[in-house]
Amino acid sequence: MAKAFFRLQKFLRRTQFLLFFLTAAYLMAGSLLLLQRTRLVIQQGSRGTSANQALPVPDEITGVGIADPRTLENPRPGPRLLVGMDAPQEPALDQRHSPRWLVSRNSELRQLRRRWFHRFISDQEPMQTAGFKVMKHAAEHRGTYMGCFTDDSRERTLKGAVFYDLRKMTVAHCQEACAERAYTYAGLAYGAECYCGNTLPATASKPEECNSECKGEKGSVCGGVNRLSVYRVEELRAGAKRRRNVIYRGCFRAPENLTDTFPASLIQPNLTVETCSEFCSKKEFPLAVIRGQECYCGYPTERFSLRDGADGLHCSGTRNTSSAAEGKYCLVYQTPVQDTRCTDRKFLTTKSKVFVALSSFPGAGNTWARHLIEHATGYYTGSYYFDGALYNKGFKGEKDHWRSRRTICVKTHESGKTEIEMFDSAILLIRNPYKSLMAEFNRKYAGHLGYATDRNWKSKEWPDFVNSYASWWASHVLDWLKYGKRLLVVHYEDLKQSLIPKLKEMVEFLNVTVTEDRLLCVENNRDGNFKRSGAKQKDFEPFTQEMKNLINRYILTVDEALRGRNFTGLPREYVPR
Repeated sequence: MAKAFFRLQKFLRRTQFLLFFLTAAYLMAGSLLLLQRTRLVIQQGSRGTSANQALPVPDEITGVGIADPRTLENPRPGPRLLVGMDAPQEPALDQRHSPRWLVSRNSELRQLRRRWFHRFISDQEPMQTAGFKVMKHAAEHRGTYMGCFTDDSRERTLKGAVFYDLRKMTVAHCQEACAERAYTYAGLAYGAECYCGNTLPATASKPEECNSECKGEKGSVCGGVNRLSVYRVEELRAGAKRRRNVIYRGCFRAPENLTDTFPASLIQPNLTVETCSEFCSKKEFPLAVIRGQECYCGYPTERFSLRDGADGLHCSGTRNTSSAAEGKYCLVYQTPVQDTRCTDRKFLTTKSKVFVALSSFPGAGNTWARHLIEHATGYYTGSYYFDGALYNKGFKGEKDHWRSRRTICVKTHESGKTEIEMFDSAILLIRNPYKSLMAEFNRKYAGHLGYATDRNWKSKEWPDFVNSYASWWASHVLDWLKYGKRLLVVHYEDLKQSLIPKLKEMVEFLNVTVTEDRLLCVENNRDGNFKRSGAKQKDFEPFTQEMKNLINRYILTVDEALRGRNFTGLPREYVPR
């Protein structure tokens, strides 16, 4: 008995030592990983620029908000570490690549997961009155400070343009943005939100109630809780290149009754584009319509949808009263003013009974699709991840828990049986893999709006990336076709070419009823905040023949799988010939 007890005691001592050794090894490994992550975050953060740098407003942006590349120095988090994900079982996929892309993907996820969270959350509490005394409506802000006003979200006066920057908002940024859009007033709230308009809010508040410090400028006031710090930016507008933001939309047949179609009008001899655009901008309308000496202001509507343009020759005489077309055609210009009929968004008032995914491979246009869905439905979209850059630019559903069911749908790049079966239905967004791979590579090395350098493209990272991610593109679609309960397949290229019809399908799939005018507003604001400005031309072909052979096999496999499920096959431009 004593001998057996001695053996048991000896075994327990060895086990205790083994447990102690394993615990120490685990803690050391965790410490090394934490140091590695911290170093990665510091390296990424060091790329940022000064918070006081003036905000550029690209010519191309006519959609919602202002895109500030400086807030996008960090790429968005990748998909979460997959738990229990099945490897692709389709025989057509080359099995040599399957383990590789999964290992590579999970390694990236561990490094990027929730990187933004601890950097983003900041104290939102209003500052004490004592702190308010040191704040300033700085003299370097060229606009005139008008005072603190009450901000009513239901009847907002400054609603001509709205954008957010929850990391680097400054008074100067807001003023410049509103001036570029030809507005008279700029208002700031919550330290991070900017509103533009041509009419002062009706109700003034006590100065001390505007007590939120600007997120990007210490010591400056950017409104408060339901309070606006309002500046007059008329002085800035005089120096702004207003014509730069006036965009020619084309020649169109004039509606039968222009005064009924357009809410505001002006008749003036020797009418110019600048005069009409300035008049419509002051009236806060996005369209300036010219017929002879007549100027009309309004929105795209069912009666004047801007879908069917006319030959420009018909408008060659519209600037003269003796028009050859007898006034049947008109010139249409886009003013700097934002179409705000579809910019209001909110969370669902009751939890959604149907849990809907917006699923895509990275680089397939998920952010753009979310922008379209949010503005069409009026409800925020959620995300399986947390991307501070998206949240900072107005995607408030990013911060909401992805299973809250308070959003109209949830962004995900996940695949695998477990992850897919969590959702009741899904919109599956598919994009040409050649374009998707390049977009994701650009995002990975240069953020949402940047481009990877030639050095990145010519390094060994690019072929490794293609080998890893090309199979993911295919397995993502195949898994959703296999495990998805109810699917709406949308091809990115079709959505881009036929925006209104495809967006209607998506909205109906989400069981939301919207007006035609709201859809036209979405079309008028179609680009959103995360559109790269043009295609940066490369003087070399990034895809080798070996890469093309690999990707083309995956394209044929996905095309066959779609047709096998009675969906429309991939667009012809995908399929190799």
